[in-house]
Amino acid sequence: MKIPIYQIDAFAGRLFSGNPAAVAFPKSELPPETMQAIASENNLAETAFVVIDGKNYQICWFTPTVEVDLCGHATLAAAHVIFNHLGYSDDTVLFSSKSGPLYVRKEEKVLYLNFPADTLHEVEPSADIINGLGARPIETFRGRDDYLAIFENEKTISSLSPDMNILCRIPLRGVIVSGPGCESDFVSRFFAPQSGIPEDPVTGSAHTTLIPYWSKKLEKQNLNAKQISKRGGELVCKDLDKRVEIGGRAVTYLEGEISL
Repeated sequence: MKIPIYQIDAFAGRLFSGNPAAVAFPKSELPPETMQAIASENNLAETAFVVIDGKNYQICWFTPTVEVDLCGHATLAAAHVIFNHLGYSDDTVLFSSKSGPLYVRKEEKVLYLNFPADTLHEVEPSADIINGLGARPIETFRGRDDYLAIFENEKTISSLSPDMNILCRIPLRGVIVSGPGCESDFVSRFFAPQSGIPEDPVTGSAHTTLIPYWSKKLEKQNLNAKQISKRGGELVCKDLDKRVEIGGRAVTYLEGEISL
C-alpha cells in the first residue's frame, strides 16, 4: 500500500523555519498502532493523518510517542497541502476531529485556523513546574491540555533552560511559558517532554490558551505573537470569545510516499 505524505514547515514564510509537520493521506482510517509507528518513524513533533471522503476531511495527530486531541501546526500543514497540492478550490476547509469541527481559511498566502478557545483556571504552581522551569512564574493557569506559566518579559522567557526530567512528571500534555514581547504583543515557548516533544518549535494549539489570556490582559482582540524557539515562528491571532483565530504561512519541504 502506498500512502502520499508531505512534510510542511508551518507558521513559516521560508523553509527551515517554523514547525515541521508530516501530513499523510491514507485512503481509509489506519489502525492506531500503524499511525503511531509512522509518526515515530517520521520523528517530527506531529504527524497528521487525513482521510478524505467526498467533502469530509477527518484529521487526527500523533507525536512520536502518543496521539493528541488537538494540534495547530499540523492542521495548518494539512490545509496547506489541500489548498496547494490537491486542487481544492474553496477558501475554507473543514476538518472533523476529536476536538470538534476545525476550520482553516485561506486569505492570499496566509492560512487562518479557527479553533475552540481554552478555558483557564488560575492555580498555584507546583514544585515540578517551578523546579522544572528553573524559575517561579508570576501567574500560573491550568487549561484543557496544558499549564500556562506567565513571566515578566521576553528576556526571562528566552533565558529559561528547563529540566525535562522534572517537567515530564507534570500530569498534563505540557507547559506553555509566556510573557510580553519586545516586538510583538506576547511571546511564548512550549515544553512537552511527556508527549515526546522536549521543546516544540511553534505550537498552534497552545495559542488557544494564550489568546484568551492575552486578549483579556491587553484588552485587545487582535494580537501579534512570536514563539521564540530556536526555529521560531510568527502568528497572527484574534480572540473570537468561544473560539480563536490563529494565522500563519506554510511552505512545502517535500512530497513522497509511504510503503506499507
